[in-house]
Amino acid sequence: MTRQISIEDLLDIDNSSYALMDVRSPSEYTQGHIPFASNLPLFSDEERTTVGIAYKNNGADRAMQIGLELVGSKLKQLLESGRELSKGKSIVVHCWRGGKRSGSVGWLLDFAGLPVSVLTNGYKAYRTYQRNWLSEIPLNLIILGGKTGSGKTEILKALASKGEQILDLENLAHHKGSAFGWIGEEPQPSTEQFENNIFEVLRSMDLTRPIWVENESLTIGKVFIPQTLWIKMNYAPLIHLEVPIHDRVQKLVDIYADGDAKNALILSFQKIATRLGGQHVKSAIEALKHGDYHLAAEVALTYYDKAYYYGLENTKASVVEKIETADMSLEQITDRLILLARQIHTQLVLE
Repeated sequence: MTRQISIEDLLDIDNSSYALMDVRSPSEYTQGHIPFASNLPLFSDEERTTVGIAYKNNGADRAMQIGLELVGSKLKQLLESGRELSKGKSIVVHCWRGGKRSGSVGWLLDFAGLPVSVLTNGYKAYRTYQRNWLSEIPLNLIILGGKTGSGKTEILKALASKGEQILDLENLAHHKGSAFGWIGEEPQPSTEQFENNIFEVLRSMDLTRPIWVENESLTIGKVFIPQTLWIKMNYAPLIHLEVPIHDRVQKLVDIYADGDAKNALILSFQKIATRLGGQHVKSAIEALKHGDYHLAAEVALTYYDKAYYYGLENTKASVVEKIETADMSLEQITDRLILLARQIHTQLVLE
């Protein structure tokens, strides 16, 4: 019988020391997968549907017969792929629940002499572990707040360059958070995959130290922040950046003032027309058509500033400090933030 490994034991091992083989169908993998797993599907999406229908209509024996017929011609390729993926490492195979798919591939690789284990209860075990971990583990979050255009993402990166721990949710979501946030980004992951990616970043951190995260809405584009993380963020200390309006306008212009993005910007303004107001949208679109990105940015900020204050009023987070960034360099801002983080962390430890 092929060796089994639990999700707890698997995550205790450096993932560079083994090859994780996800044998679920491509669509299952796309919907959500362990971030360091490679997809080597036993069935295509169409084949999986065929086996599923046979199981529903004719029972397990018929489904297994069809499955064996479909897999028979793939055994050589699966074995070659396993050897290529392994390259001297041990292999861990998983499917959804650690059932017949991972068991059969594990048997094949084991029969061929490769060091292989099957993940007990499969990807489902990973998802359960991930959700429980995020719910139960305390996180020393510090929220970096500020109105749209405050340069929070740039500041987070600068903090990271100084050795601070950051959870860049917008980077993981492939979205900058506003109605315009999709412009210039890769397609977003599913919410399920977003949750997996967050978990993998957090579990690599030193949880005794502060973790910086930008103040976000529950949704970033089409994905949702995990509810347990969202609750922790809402009760975490918040440092608010007060950035002059002209600096914020220029920041938005620097990000979005690209001739190729003009149509995308117009489309985004149209999407928020009911919230922004028809006259404001018309003004912004006219400005874009004439290349006046500064005016368009100013119009956008009239809406987003109101939304930011509304969100701030409805959060349980305590604003522990407001930093006026006028005449401050990026270096000075990050140094000030790091000092505040140390003070906050010390106070929390004393309490």
